[in-house]
Amino acid sequence: MMNTMTKVSHTEHHGPASGLGRWFFTTNHKDIGTLYLWFSFTMFLIGGCMALMIRAELFQPGLQLIQPEFFNQMTTMHGLIMVFGAVMPAFVGLANWMLPIMVGAPDMALPRMNNWSFWILPFAFAMMLSTFFMDGGAPNFGWTFYAPLSTTYAPPSVTYFIFAVHMMGISSIMGAINIIATILNMRAPGMTMMKLPLFVWTWLITAFLLIAVMPVLAGVVTMMLTDIHFGTSFFNAAGGGDPVLFQHVFWFFGHPEVYIMILPAFGIVSEIIPTFARKRLFGYSSMVYATSSIAFLSFIVWVHHMFTVGLPLMGELFFMYATMLIAVPTGVKVFNWVATMFRGSMTFETPMLFAIAFVVLFTIGGLSGLMLAIAPADFQYHDTYFVVAHFHYVLVPGAVFAIMAGVYYWLPKWTGHYYPETLGKVHFWCSFIGVNLTFFPMHFIGLAGMPRRVPDYALQFADFNMVASIGAFIFGFSQLIFLVVVIKTIRGGSPATAEVWDEPHGLEWTIPSPAPYHTFSTPPEVK
Repeated sequence: MMNTMTKVSHTEHHGPASGLGRWFFTTNHKDIGTLYLWFSFTMFLIGGCMALMIRAELFQPGLQLIQPEFFNQMTTMHGLIMVFGAVMPAFVGLANWMLPIMVGAPDMALPRMNNWSFWILPFAFAMMLSTFFMDGGAPNFGWTFYAPLSTTYAPPSVTYFIFAVHMMGISSIMGAINIIATILNMRAPGMTMMKLPLFVWTWLITAFLLIAVMPVLAGVVTMMLTDIHFGTSFFNAAGGGDPVLFQHVFWFFGHPEVYIMILPAFGIVSEIIPTFARKRLFGYSSMVYATSSIAFLSFIVWVHHMFTVGLPLMGELFFMYATMLIAVPTGVKVFNWVATMFRGSMTFETPMLFAIAFVVLFTIGGLSGLMLAIAPADFQYHDTYFVVAHFHYVLVPGAVFAIMAGVYYWLPKWTGHYYPETLGKVHFWCSFIGVNLTFFPMHFIGLAGMPRRVPDYALQFADFNMVASIGAFIFGFSQLIFLVVVIKTIRGGSPATAEVWDEPHGLEWTIPSPAPYHTFSTPPEVK
């Protein structure tokens, strides 16, 4: 005992104890998780402001607020910031906080690398945002940065953008290595792989996806760099290159990337629904296998983003069927969540509301994805607002709602205080209404033929665009309620119990079976 105390005091004496030093040099997984979460929320607000500029411009036909060039910069930076700056770091933050706790490890396997993989990010995004102040302005070629638009016709700032993307990729790869090493090497005795919480499983699979695809992104931006500065012609038809090669390489990264942004969300929802349904998760092993199947299939569907480039018919057929096949394991997961809720003693605290909204709205996004998978129909949908509606339904009420659900669910564990429940529910309902007002009308204007990425549009699209813009502002400003909730909870509130979501919080077990084992409790004794 004395030895332990001596070690602790020794560490405290020599480590940066307080102030900024604590945050710059910390190797504590909880501190680093907190840094990731605050960083991602900051980027979420910055990317959100860009989205609101886009929606303000589209509030009515005609050019009102911003010029087409700046509009293109907004759409580009909004997409990049939300994908690489908001959603991914938020999931990494949740992983940093929860994985060691869930597997019974004292910390992440590689704590110093953990610190480095976070601190790369603010510099990468500072560099990306600084392009707004450079000659020629920020990148204006869309978040998918298709060549040759991004190589031959891009502003000079594209080089800084490429460097920033490299740094984000380095951060992601290091984070993924750390997560795999922690889960495989640092589990508590007796915790076999098939006893891992679902959140741990989904992150393990996501980490392998990251290691597989981030080098592909690095490759494609390096090819861009050599096309711009070193006279190569990878994507320049005049020099014997092929612009469609860019799309193949980019989407070979880009499609697994969209699953990187949703698999950890599946894990979070799989933790929350059993807790508030008072039941074990239905079909645990099928959830693990379904997640693995999704990860495998995500590598053989990338061409569904490219149906209109002039593929051979057999190529279109293969990728159409492969894309439809990926709906099967996803359907298994949705079935299991619904089966878990079925006849459970459900209560509807804020995390559960976000989780249920996730299941319903993510399914809508999945169904529109199946429509887009039909190759002949995709010729009509491609590059219209229908596509925008589809991927925003997957990413906003999908990934973002799951992150919010996770924060509400674990916040009492992190801070020792319960969040104000009423304010949490106000935040949920404002977000829920705002999201649907914003993105549901986009299905209709897309089917009617409105193209993506346009600052102006024909008169017949005006009404739905006005509704979408109003919804966007409702959703955007309701995130300030979220900020208030988090700060109020950190500063105080009713003290949380060790069993956070249990009887002291007014949740009583009303079914005869014993309380389900979840990640924070000790397993019930087997009698």
